[in-house]
Amino acid sequence: MKKILLVIDMQNDFIDGSLGTPEAVAIVGNVVKKIESYIADPDGDVFESYIADPDGDVFATRDTHQPDYLHTQEGKNLPVEHCIEGSDGWQIRPEIAALIPEDHVFNKPTFGSTELAAAMKELYDAENGDVTFELVGLCTDICVASNALLLKATMPEAVISIDPACCAGVTPEKHDAALETMRSCQIQGA
Repeated sequence: MKKILLVIDMQNDFIDGSLGTPEAVAIVGNVVKKIESYIADPDGDVFESYIADPDGDVFATRDTHQPDYLHTQEGKNLPVEHCIEGSDGWQIRPEIAALIPEDHVFNKPTFGSTELAAAMKELYDAENGDVTFELVGLCTDICVASNALLLKATMPEAVISIDPACCAGVTPEKHDAALETMRSCQIQGA
């Protein structure tokens, strides 16, 4: 069975930048360990095993906005500039980015990535449904939930799970509420 880890928006602005939280900072080490559990061999040679491991693979999303962000609908409702393409805040945290090949990163201008969902559906179909998906990242109540629900809508029979210890919400209360919503939608581990 193929196992896919989806790392959602582990970017500087969401960790300790313009929209950062202590809870986001606290999960960085957990996310690194989770990625390594999908790709690292016992000797710690991550990229060699990444290429050779037929069962595990890791993809990521990167929230991506343009300089006119404050004039968009999202910017009017959340008037905090963040993840402006090319900025330091837009970058995936270095220790996480080092573990994910750049061609496995999906830039997304919206909460959920239809491009990611389509690519995962293509992979799911190519593997005759013998794939599991696990999501980790930020923010549980916005982009993690949006992507989990897009995947579930695209592949209703797929096993999709969340690792709550590798996610953080805008607030701890919103994190818990998002997990409850995802549980209701049959996202495992939520």
